[in-house]
Amino acid sequence: MYSTLKSQPTIFIIFGGTGDLNSRKLAPALYNLFLEGWLPDDFSIIGTGRTPLTDDDFKGKILEGINSFSRSGKAADDKWAEFSKHLYYQVSDIKDAETYKEFGVRIDNHNAEWGTKANVIYYLAVSPNFFPIIAENISKSNLQDPEKTRIVIEKPFGHDLDSAVALNKLLSGIFDEKQIYRIDHYLGKQTVQNIMAFRFANAILEPIWNRNYIEHVQISVTEQLGVEERGDYYDGSGAMRDMIQNHLLQLLCLVAMESPVSFDADEIRNRKVDVLKAMRKFTPEDVRLSAVRGQYGSGWMKGKEVPGYREEPKVDPESNTETFAAIKFFVDNWRWQGVPFYVRTGKRLHQSASVITIQFKDVPHLVFPTEANESWQQNRLIISIQPEMSIRLQVQAKRPGLDMYLNAVDMVFDYKGTYTTEAPEAYETLLLDTMLGDQTLFMRGDQVETAWELIMPILNAWQGRKSLNFPNYSADSWGPEIAEALIARDGFHWFTLPIKSKK
Repeated sequence: MYSTLKSQPTIFIIFGGTGDLNSRKLAPALYNLFLEGWLPDDFSIIGTGRTPLTDDDFKGKILEGINSFSRSGKAADDKWAEFSKHLYYQVSDIKDAETYKEFGVRIDNHNAEWGTKANVIYYLAVSPNFFPIIAENISKSNLQDPEKTRIVIEKPFGHDLDSAVALNKLLSGIFDEKQIYRIDHYLGKQTVQNIMAFRFANAILEPIWNRNYIEHVQISVTEQLGVEERGDYYDGSGAMRDMIQNHLLQLLCLVAMESPVSFDADEIRNRKVDVLKAMRKFTPEDVRLSAVRGQYGSGWMKGKEVPGYREEPKVDPESNTETFAAIKFFVDNWRWQGVPFYVRTGKRLHQSASVITIQFKDVPHLVFPTEANESWQQNRLIISIQPEMSIRLQVQAKRPGLDMYLNAVDMVFDYKGTYTTEAPEAYETLLLDTMLGDQTLFMRGDQVETAWELIMPILNAWQGRKSLNFPNYSADSWGPEIAEALIARDGFHWFTLPIKSKK
């Protein structure tokens, strides 16, 4: 793989080159790939934007982002000097097709310099309303080569089902599906990728990975942060569109998918689509009973007073947008029939964490004396994506002593304790896969549309009925009380990670 990459000259054209995403994620990721020898010998990174900058101005902004956000720390002078030779900036108005001719000139110049036709990766780190405009202008300027061109599109992919279908139709009229990389950075996280390795590389798991042994599944992605400066975007999105339609449903698919016959990208994505198609559709009554929404009010976080959602900058003072959502899903197939999948996500919650918990059914008969079972707990498999990266299997064991007392203990795999090398950031993995032409961790068009189809009844119900009790949870809580009721009706409760004290 390494030698293959080295022989593939690559041009990155980053639309939104002066934006936050490039500074915080893309540029540091590309720099780290460069440090570790993953970039080809011949490469070029061209940032674009309307802000008039020189190449040196642009390089200064990129260096600032790398020094602030790269996992490798501040850039060493010699490495930066070598990397920055490959950085360029082009002032452009993405609405003006004429400016795309300049991209063509740059591409031709690099091809002539390198003596071969380079791969060209268009990265759309811009507002979603510009996606169609950029794609159409690439086509009008004849900058699309089926064998050499790839286009990377950030979420959100569509605002609803109709817009997602329309965007897919437009893109498929210009690019082949193999050229379209719908990126979801969650799928680039090491622990998320390890779900497949953990499931399908260990023979002990498959026999119990079904409704006969698993009682329920929980997927929680919680955040302490509010919307900060993203109020204008978030108020038109909400927790369902921002998190559940993409991130959480992707995690659910990894947990619930059938074993693929190979690691081929389309084979794996086929299995994920199978899960989405098997998920139970929501009726209006199902929405009422199985979907909960919330919006945070003011409160205190880490000793600091914080405003409620409706007091945040650029948010409608009477906003009906949910900042919390909890849903109970079912996957109606032989493996999972009757097993509830609970997902929740929210902002201004007590803890920032991304955790998948598999709760196994209880033993059929307790053989131990009553006093031995005071701390009894069913077996759980806990996959922590952040803040720590770990997989924990909780089992019962006897405590030391002459008496028979049982308590839960953890069998733990964690990255930091097992490996000395630092795990790559999600964007490093995904950018490398884009260069390699590997779409395994990227969403396919039908997958996006099927996910939208699943959640549209919930979105339509919520948008058509204004919530009269917003805000309904305070900052630094675990969300609205009705979220607890959602899972408590089935005899369960939400699991949370124990907060480790800092030494």
